[in-house]
Parts: sequence; C-alpha cells; structure tokens
Amino acid sequence: MAAVGDCNGSAKIFTEVVLVRHGETTWNASRILQGHSDSELNDIGRQQAVAVASHLSKQEDFIAIYSSDLQRAAETARIIASRCNLPEVILDPSLRERHLGELQGLTMRDAQKQKPIAYKHFLSAKRDQELPGGGESLAQLHERCTSFLENLAWKHRGERIIVVTHGGVLRELYRRARPMGPLNGHIKNTSVNVIHIHEDGQKWTIKKWGDVSHLQQVGAQEDAFGGDRTSG
Repeated sequence: MAAVGDCNGSAKIFTEVVLVRHGETTWNASRILQGHSDSELNDIGRQQAVAVASHLSKQEDFIAIYSSDLQRAAETARIIASRCNLPEVILDPSLRERHLGELQGLTMRDAQKQKPIAYKHFLSAKRDQELPGGGESLAQLHERCTSFLENLAWKHRGERIIVVTHGGVLRELYRRARPMGPLNGHIKNTSVNVIHIHEDGQKWTIKKWGDVSHLQQVGAQEDAFGGDRTSG
C-alpha cells in the first residue's frame, strides 16, 4: 500500500498515478489538430510505446491500467499492459483529449484560414471559451479529467495505477496539482509523469514530470506536434 509517514509517525495514504502520453501518431507527424478525431500510432509511436512499456515493466507492480478510448491512447496502453502483465486496459472517454470542434482534422495554417473565429477562440487565454462545432472550453476539459482522476484515486487508494491519455489532459492535471504554476513547454509522446493523490483527494503532489529517458534509442522529437497549447 502506498503510504508516507508524517511528523507524528502516522501514515498518510495516497494513490500513485503514473500518467503517460500516447505515442506519436500519423496526424502528429502531419501536424494536424486531433482532438477527438481517432488517428492511429505511426511506426515511431509504436516504438515509443514499446520503450515506455519496457521501462514501466521494471518498476513495482501496478494494480490497473486506464486509458482514453481514442485509438492512439488505447493502442499505447495495450502495449504497456502486455509488458506489465496487466490483464486488461480499462477504456474511458473521460480521458479523451479536448474536443476541438471545427478545428479537428485541420493543420494550424488551414485552421487559421478556413475557421478564423474558431482559431481565435482556440488561441484565447479565456478558460471558459468554448470552440464552435461542439468544442470544449479549457474549464470543461479541466473539470472532466480532474474529477475522473479524483474518483479513480479514491477507488485505488493506497495502490499504483497507470493512466494513458493526451497532452491537453496532462496539462490540466498538472494545473490541478500546481495551480499557481501553469505548465509551459511541450509534453512529449510517451513521457512519464507521476502524481500522488492523497486520501482526501484534495492534495495532489507531482513526483516526476516529463521523463523521456526511456526514449534514448527511439528518440523524442523536440519539435513533435501536439502536447502544448495545440493539444494532441
């Protein structure tokens, strides 16, 4: 059981959540906005998934693995589950990337030309700004993924689990753990991020973020698309 002692000698229970971004996709490589569109891993993405699976298989036993039901995350998760001897991947749409409305399936350049209003809203700093075509606001994404993870942590309190998801979701989970320090930069494909969620669900502690040491042989492109404000 995952626990840490406090200054009085009592143990505080937490859930250790190992968060993994999916491997590179055909749309990442083509620099296309994905959102809820169901693109698949490319060859590099599958190599990345095998590498992170091998890395995680060397750690302590995990009790379960959860994943977004979108193909790029689910395939990554199944490769990890196989290496970590986990019997099944539990898929849930709450772990999906942000819905990008009219922008899904477009490159950034085409989005700017063809959907200028949606593109403007996409770049807006307003967290309550929804996107035309059924797209979510950042606030809606935040509520969706953080509430799901809190429920998951309660279900698995004292245990270690793996969650495979997307760049936009990871950014919101980081924001929940460090609300005064928004995440800048890029979340790379199959990066490993570790959060401890304490028993009451209120305290989140980041133990590791952005680890891609397992990709030394495969490679993690510095300019890979997605994983920042473009989602992915």
